[in-house]
Amino acid sequence: MNLTQRFKSPPCLSGSILLSHPSLRDPNFLKTIVFLSSHSDEQGTLGVILNRPTGKRLGDLDKQFQVVDFADVPVFEGGPVEKEKLIVAGWEWLDSPSSFKLYFGIDLEKAKFLRDENPNIKLACFLGHSGWSPGQLESELDDDAWLTHSLDYDLFTKMDKENHIWKKIVGSMSDELRLLADAPENPSKN
Repeated sequence: MNLTQRFKSPPCLSGSILLSHPSLRDPNFLKTIVFLSSHSDEQGTLGVILNRPTGKRLGDLDKQFQVVDFADVPVFEGGPVEKEKLIVAGWEWLDSPSSFKLYFGIDLEKAKFLRDENPNIKLACFLGHSGWSPGQLESELDDDAWLTHSLDYDLFTKMDKENHIWKKIVGSMSDELRLLADAPENPSKN
C-alpha cells in the first residue's frame, strides 16, 4: 500500500446503510440494517436500525401522539444507545428510487408541517440509536464486520413488513454471502 492510499480519508457514508456481516455475532447488531444519518471523521457516526420494528405505533407508546395525529407512525428499535430517547425521522422520496430528502431528529411540530405539506412523506420513530466514535466504524469496516449498501425506496418500504429483508439483501451481494446468510443460527439444531 502506498502512502496516498494509507492516509486517504474514508468515503462519507451519510445516507447509506450498513448490513451486519453474517459473522457479526453481537446481539445488538445481529442481522441488522443500519441507516447512517451522519458520518464524519471529526464527529463519528450516528445511525438507526431499520429492520427491528417493535410492532408498536406512536399511539401505543403515549396517548398524546393521538392528539397530534401521529398514532399510526411505526416505532423501531433504533439501537443500543439511549434507548429511552425517541428519534423522529421523515423521508421524502424524490424522482428516483435512490434519491431522497431526510429529516432526521425532528420534533413533532416539524413532522406535522412536513406531513401537511406532503402527505406522501414517510415518518418513522426510533427508540435509541446506534453510534460510533471517530474512527470506530472505519475500524469495524476494515475488520469486515459490516457491508455497505445504498438505501433505496423498495428497501425502505419493506422494513416493517418483511422479516427477512437482511437475508435477502446480504444474499444478493455474492454467493459466499448468500451461503453465510442462509446458515442456521445454531448449526447443532439443523
